[in-house]
Amino acid sequence: MEHVTLLLGIVIITALVFDFTNGFHDTANAMATTISTGALKPKTAVAMSAVLNLVGAFLSVEVAKTISSGLVNEDGIQPEVIYAALVGAILWNLLTWLVGLPSSSSHALMGGLVGAAVASAGFSAVNGGVVVTKVLLPAIAAPLVAGLAAYLATKVTYRIGNQMGEKTSAKGYRAGQIASAGLVSLAHGTNDAQKTMGIITLALVAGGILAPGSNPPAWVIVSAGVAIALGTYLGGWRIIRTMGKGLTDLQPQQGFAAQTSAASVILASSNLGFSLSTTHSCSGAVMGAGLGRKGGVVRWSTATRMFIAWGLTLPAAALVAAGAELVMRTGDIGIAVVTVFLVGSCLAIWLISRRQVVDHHNVNDVEPAAAEQPGVVTTAIAAVAVPPIAGGAPAGTTAAVTDEDLKATIPAATATPAAPAATV
Repeated sequence: MEHVTLLLGIVIITALVFDFTNGFHDTANAMATTISTGALKPKTAVAMSAVLNLVGAFLSVEVAKTISSGLVNEDGIQPEVIYAALVGAILWNLLTWLVGLPSSSSHALMGGLVGAAVASAGFSAVNGGVVVTKVLLPAIAAPLVAGLAAYLATKVTYRIGNQMGEKTSAKGYRAGQIASAGLVSLAHGTNDAQKTMGIITLALVAGGILAPGSNPPAWVIVSAGVAIALGTYLGGWRIIRTMGKGLTDLQPQQGFAAQTSAASVILASSNLGFSLSTTHSCSGAVMGAGLGRKGGVVRWSTATRMFIAWGLTLPAAALVAAGAELVMRTGDIGIAVVTVFLVGSCLAIWLISRRQVVDHHNVNDVEPAAAEQPGVVTTAIAAVAVPPIAGGAPAGTTAAVTDEDLKATIPAATATPAAPAATV
């Protein structure tokens, strides 16, 4: 019993660490568009989001009950299983934060829980129906619904804005964007903070402290709310940059439409007990808003990397959690090995992140990787020597050739029979 009590304490602390990473990983969901459009200063935005995340944590426990008593069978689940699930979720959160990809903390946690439960007790330990109806289907539907809603809302906002001056409408939508960002933060607290409440409650049930089916105790609700609020205030600046500048370029009208649509989807799902990914909802809404403006574009290279990360989240977290659970079967030595591995991996990721710091000072700087990449044809042509451009660099020197230069030069090159043959 003493060993279980010690391990239970470790599990609770690790769950709160996950909640903390969830906070800074998902700050972008609420505040990326507000920061990118200049509606709020970066530090002001994350402070506002942190407070509302804390408030939202007290509004509902429906999602917490889905995690604690719906996803896996409570009978036979040991604290080691929950610890292994948290290891998988935390490492995936940190890896995706390091590369600036907005992936789902919710799915990382649920993937870890499923993987650890299967490794411990087989597939019978997982409620497949709940996984499909309350995890997988919402994961597919959320970005589509939020994206369509944001697309239509953007069309409406611009149509309304055409009836008033551009400066007046932009100012009004900036104010609306602040309000809608607050709504997303509140919704995030009602959905994501509850996941940690659910996992701690499941640990308490596994440790024999609570009866199966119990609601989260008050201290669990408070501690989970505080942890996610602190993480939110820290600010996941790398992911904020991707969401705010990497996917598309947003104007205040689009930011307002995206955040309002995402908040509506998240709040509705929380009331229904769906463990929805706020990342999927907000990312889908940002892309929908980007396409809703005439002339707006979505950087599909960034979106593709994000989609791949979404697809890998559940299986990657599940595999790491399953491996951790197998190691911990050896007893105290296995638990110590997993703990050292988790701490060492977190430290290594943090040290790597210090090589290129992203914070509130440079969060709105667009990374080169996020800019529009040249197409296959342009890349191929750039690798081939082209005829000298009139007035350009003298022969024998190397000059940078832009896409505009290529477009101007290629027709001329193809229309002049006497042009020298290009060499590779």
